[in-house]
Amino acid sequence: MNIELDFLAVLSQWPLLATGVAWTLGLTVVSSLIGLVLAVFFAWARASGPLGLRWVVGAYVELIRNTPFIVQLFFIFFGLPAAGFRLSPEMASVLAMVINLSAYATEIIRAGIEATPRGQVEAAESLALNRVQIYTRVVLPPALKKVWPAMVSQIIIVMLGSAVCGQISTQELSYAANLIQGRNFRAFEAFIIATVIYLALSIGVRKLLNWAGPKFLFGR
Repeated sequence: MNIELDFLAVLSQWPLLATGVAWTLGLTVVSSLIGLVLAVFFAWARASGPLGLRWVVGAYVELIRNTPFIVQLFFIFFGLPAAGFRLSPEMASVLAMVINLSAYATEIIRAGIEATPRGQVEAAESLALNRVQIYTRVVLPPALKKVWPAMVSQIIIVMLGSAVCGQISTQELSYAANLIQGRNFRAFEAFIIATVIYLALSIGVRKLLNWAGPKFLFGR
């Protein structure tokens, strides 16, 4: 079987690919920032919050971690309009990614919090720090430092999962690749190039986060 590959037919559509990369990175940045902020609060709630709040957050985490991302995305985009909440594909994608990341990140951060030695907390209490100061200055920084590699991996997983968002017409990378192959029927080449770009993005984002985390979050 003779197969003639024509990668130039795909690369000639580079504006679509560039737009897809920009949307993929944009979705990842926005969802990561919001998702991590929520995860920090949820982790506190699960570790030492009021009992009722623990149950609510625990139910949320279990629900999200035990259902597929595509089902969550479709529920937000197709299901919520039935309740009167209509979102654009981009907003639905961000919301789904935030919800998904925050649930997984909550457990990652909680593991770091529970690994914090009790003596550090007692020392902070002896210095008359309040609960918020203890959590934000004594408990959280070393906890994040311990779990940062796992957190980076989860962010990468969410970034790669954004490929599903093309199913609701969000113009990320997989949507661009699918659009290109629909125009020139070069599906093999289009998705090979998309795969290479996803690989490059994953490696680049991982290296950036592993550099930025210690430098800006942990003061090292």
